Amino acid sequence: MRRLPVYLVLDVSGSMSGEPIEAVKNGAQMMHSALRKDPYALESAFISVITFASEVKQIVPLTEVAQFQPPALQAGGGTALGAALEKVVECANREIVKSTREQKGDWKPLVFIMTDGSPTDDPEKGIAAFQSYKWGTVVACAAGAGADKTILQRLTENVVTLDTADTATIAAFFKWVSSSISTSSKKVDEQGGDANELPPPPPEINLAKP
Repeated sequence: MRRLPVYLVLDVSGSMSGEPIEAVKNGAQMMHSALRKDPYALESAFISVITFASEVKQIVPLTEVAQFQPPALQAGGGTALGAALEKVVECANREIVKSTREQKGDWKPLVFIMTDGSPTDDPEKGIAAFQSYKWGTVVACAAGAGADKTILQRLTENVVTLDTADTATIAAFFKWVSSSISTSSKKVDEQGGDANELPPPPPEINLAKP
């Protein structure tokens, strides 16, 4: 079976404490509930969660939707975005089945990155590693006015902004993530091509201009 890998790379630094981190937890649960009702996502989507603060952890390895459990999240510490980018590349190299002449490998991964601040580490090595990997679709979300869009725009053309990192806007983002995964799952099932289309974002989500 060819899997559609999905990596959620989530900022859990100290500035996410309170309402933002609770909104992310609720958003992940809503996303999971939606995907469990989608036969295409159940068939092909596998989800991993990587969190970054002062340290970076893959707290959920690639897991099929039916077995996925939204993780408990705690906020605190710095914003090691550079290390998080290195980690997602490391995980993809380890977990994703590459295509060979003998077999079809997994589909190109989807990556959703969410941060509300600026890196507190040197991001250059992580950016270079991330840019060198052949991803499918990458979406970067700048949550709130303090998020550094310029770093995110070096990772992908698909940069979205949330005016505030509150319950309503973060819920809208995760709803869009779930619909993006559903759209991609359906495309790889019906058309047999890598997923690189995104559904239109809801009004709470702004597409960042270069």
